[in-house]
Amino acid sequence: MIAKIEKIEQVNTAVYKRALHHSKADVWSYLTENNKLQQWFSELEIKTLKREGEIHFHFGDGNYEVIDIIDVEANTLFSFTWPPKNAVRFELSESERGCELTFKQFLHTVNEHTARDLTGWHVCLDVIEMLLDGRTIEDRKSHWELQYPKYQELLQAAGL
Repeated sequence: MIAKIEKIEQVNTAVYKRALHHSKADVWSYLTENNKLQQWFSELEIKTLKREGEIHFHFGDGNYEVIDIIDVEANTLFSFTWPPKNAVRFELSESERGCELTFKQFLHTVNEHTARDLTGWHVCLDVIEMLLDGRTIEDRKSHWELQYPKYQELLQAAGL
């Protein structure tokens, strides 16, 4: 399901909601354990999983950018900065069938790359769900290309 743009504390925010048939602990493991995290976002590596800890965003050439962890609450909340001046937040809550994953990207800065980022997060969430279900998306690039125009339209409709 495509994200919705909402105002949260005066900030435009892309909000994604996914109902998952898995426990909060299982979903949490894909967000915070490097061996699982790298199955859906291979460039990220958590160095220290704690408030004010850090994540490395690897560029593939030996260089990386440090991403600051804003908040961590085991099996419930994981938030970190997202360049250039944005932040993302994963929230997990219990549901009858497993858990609900709410992902938010706070759009303090909107530029020509924002639709690409939002599409990328959409695909990442799809991949997480598939991995949890024991499946995969064979062609992530094609999947991304199908979603990208939707996020261009979403931002345009929101006047961003």
